[in-house]
Amino acid sequence: MNDRWGSRQLLRGLARHDLGMLWRILYVAACLGPGVWAAPAAVPVVVEQVRLEQIGDRVEALGTLEAQESIALTVKVSGIVRAVHFADCQRVQAGDRLIELDDTEERALLQEARVRLDEAERQYRRIAALAAQRSAAQAQLDERRRDLDAARAAVAVLEARLADRLIRAPFAGVLGLRAISPGALVTPGTLITTLDDDRVMKLDFTVSSIHLAALRPGLPIEAQTDAFGDEGFRGTVQVIDSRIDPVSRAVRVRATLPNPDLRLKPGLLMRVILMLNPRTAPVIPESAVLYRGPERLVMRVIAAQDGALSAEPQQVRLGLRLHGLVEVREGLDAGERVIIAGQDQVRPRQPVRLVEPLAQPAPDDRDRSLRPAPGRVPTQTERP
Repeated sequence: MNDRWGSRQLLRGLARHDLGMLWRILYVAACLGPGVWAAPAAVPVVVEQVRLEQIGDRVEALGTLEAQESIALTVKVSGIVRAVHFADCQRVQAGDRLIELDDTEERALLQEARVRLDEAERQYRRIAALAAQRSAAQAQLDERRRDLDAARAAVAVLEARLADRLIRAPFAGVLGLRAISPGALVTPGTLITTLDDDRVMKLDFTVSSIHLAALRPGLPIEAQTDAFGDEGFRGTVQVIDSRIDPVSRAVRVRATLPNPDLRLKPGLLMRVILMLNPRTAPVIPESAVLYRGPERLVMRVIAAQDGALSAEPQQVRLGLRLHGLVEVREGLDAGERVIIAGQDQVRPRQPVRLVEPLAQPAPDDRDRSLRPAPGRVPTQTERP
């Protein structure tokens, strides 16, 4: 009984103590005023919507331009140059005459061979008529047939030799600098000039074999050269080499670039940008990303039913980076709003209010050159 009575007294004392503490807390709160119980103030933030962009894996390489067709024109026979029918860097069509060598001897020999051919044909017809009347042996007819065939072959050889004295353009294109003059003695292999079909240019470059699965004919490329500043020239992959270099572990790729205005010249060094694995993906500004050790977070803006806005952390998995933007592979969908300024001052589920971003200075020409052109796939290989 005494123990029970003592326990009751102890509990009553504790209750009186707790009530006294509660009254003191309420008194202090009343002195501080009603603001102590107010909800935390909304933090001003700048937000931006998650949007979809065309992106891809960016592969850069160097290559040298070549004409679609390109040859060094040489002579096949020895002789004296009788006439030159072209000027330096002249445009020609297929079959146009370029140079003539002296062909006096060849024409005389051809005329003699044709006379022998006429005689061989006459003798063959005569013996053939006699053989039909059984007045000539078959052996005589066979001999005359062999003579006729030999005469025809001799004429064909001399006609070919005569044709070699006239050099024509094998295809349409632009000639290079003239390397011979009228009256010059030339020998087989003597360079006349060069001929390039530059209406379409081909560009060979190498790509690491790790991208082999993504390479295919028809992929778009963009090429730039210092000769034309930041201007880009569009082209298409035509073929991928059948072998991989065992030393560099790279594969050769050949692309073609239309050259309608004929500004591109063979030999230009080009920087090639090749887009692999093109896709549409959500992107956000890099300024929206918070780094927490190995984690990547963003602060989403959530709207309640009453319209109140609050911030909520969201873990994301990032992909490619592209000129101030970053691909979001997991964690966000297009149309969601993320905080891009002020997120460091926001706690989870804290109210926020939207404000306009500060005006930014106008970008200079270099900034504009880094922005993706309309229809262009903006990519970079840098990964987080």
